[in-house]
Amino acid sequence: MIGAEHLTYAYGDRPVVDDTSLIARPGRVLGLIGPNGSGKTTLLRMLYGSLRPSHGRVTIDERPLEAWSRRELARKLAVVVQESGAESTLTVAEQVMLGRLPSLGTFRRTSTGDHEIVGDALARVGATHLADRPFTALSGGERQRVLIARALAQQGEFLLLDEPTNHLDIRYQHEVLDLVSSVVDSALIVLHDLNLAARYCDDLVLLDRGRVAAAGTPDEVLDPELLQQVYAIHASRAELDGHPQLLFRPLRHARSNA
Repeated sequence: MIGAEHLTYAYGDRPVVDDTSLIARPGRVLGLIGPNGSGKTTLLRMLYGSLRPSHGRVTIDERPLEAWSRRELARKLAVVVQESGAESTLTVAEQVMLGRLPSLGTFRRTSTGDHEIVGDALARVGATHLADRPFTALSGGERQRVLIARALAQQGEFLLLDEPTNHLDIRYQHEVLDLVSSVVDSALIVLHDLNLAARYCDDLVLLDRGRVAAAGTPDEVLDPELLQQVYAIHASRAELDGHPQLLFRPLRHARSNA
């Protein structure tokens, strides 16, 4: 379980995350949503220790984040950030093998077991056929699959992803999130697209100017009136395959049709 208690972080005098708390539970996919500048990525970076909060604390399994060693933390949390490995000269298999580094001793070489774990991770994301290709030669969707495979090879208990669908077309957005929801037990994902969040997340935290505006299931959080307040856009809601789906239009158009 990942917990955040009253986290605050500021760039200069401007708080980006302001007294924010949340819980990411095992066995569930939690989505962080909110407008640009609402603090989603900053909050995520505090959760895995890339940024240190000005106030508050992060806990992993109720133990303070700073009490974990880097190696221990790497065995708990696997992180996929935007553009990770974009300039790498490694092959796909070598890129995924990087996920094994936290489990290797200082002078230990990779073993047959490590190679089996890498092969299994590639198979789970449907990328076995890419193993010998240069990572930089892949499409955006293929790269995201490989980065998720690297995180799986790390064998952390929680997968944290920062906008994994960024720059992907619609097909690959759904493929990547369907992959995450099907092969990972516990994940925390920063997302812009509310309809993707509704379909693939079990729980949502909606941020507005660094604070939690709502938290709960997609059905509870994706309330049109609340979304209008946070995003300053008119929202209407329908159901598709049992998931909330949203339609948007500018407020000026909504008023003129009232």
